[in-house]
Amino acid sequence: MHSIRQLLTAVLGAVAFAALLCVAGPASAHDAAVSSSPADGATVASPPAKVSITFNNNPMGLGSQVRVNDAAGADWADGKVEIVDNVASQKLREGAPAGKYMVLWRVVSSDSHPIEGTFTFTAAAGAEGSTTAAAVPTVGTPQPGVTPAPEPAPDASEPFPWSLVVFVGVAVGLLVTLGVLARRKLVVGNDEEDPGAGSAAAGGAGAKGP
Repeated sequence: MHSIRQLLTAVLGAVAFAALLCVAGPASAHDAAVSSSPADGATVASPPAKVSITFNNNPMGLGSQVRVNDAAGADWADGKVEIVDNVASQKLREGAPAGKYMVLWRVVSSDSHPIEGTFTFTAAAGAEGSTTAAAVPTVGTPQPGVTPAPEPAPDASEPFPWSLVVFVGVAVGLLVTLGVLARRKLVVGNDEEDPGAGSAAAGGAGAKGP
């Protein structure tokens, strides 16, 4: 009985540890960007009025930064980052030139950890008032005024909870082991009691003899 009690304690401890793993697994995953506007690598007719990044959760407003650098390294971001729900947006100054842009963003995720990333887009022509309004000749670039079809957003579904599968497997395995050991304990106990009962019966039979 004492060994069964110790085994039961071990089973409960293992189940509790597996449960902690299940809780810690999803919590360790930070927020992530699921799409951007313009889409990464897209070519647009002219520099947009603003760029935006969409996340799988609502980021915090503190410490957000977005830079929109042209091919010469000049930053065309205008004002502060605006966050509405799970979308962070950054306005651009007027007169942005044609060419390739790199957007560098940094926000604080909903779990208070900073996350950052980059994406690029190309403006086929400069914005109104730009000194470089001519189209940028690139292979495969659409004609000015033609906006390519938006790229599908990456799959933002949650990862499969493998830690939960491990937890269930460990719990089932330990419970089966506990049942087998308990059954063996009962069989051994019955075997130990049978010889004593047989000896007592034999002694009773001898006492009744003539």
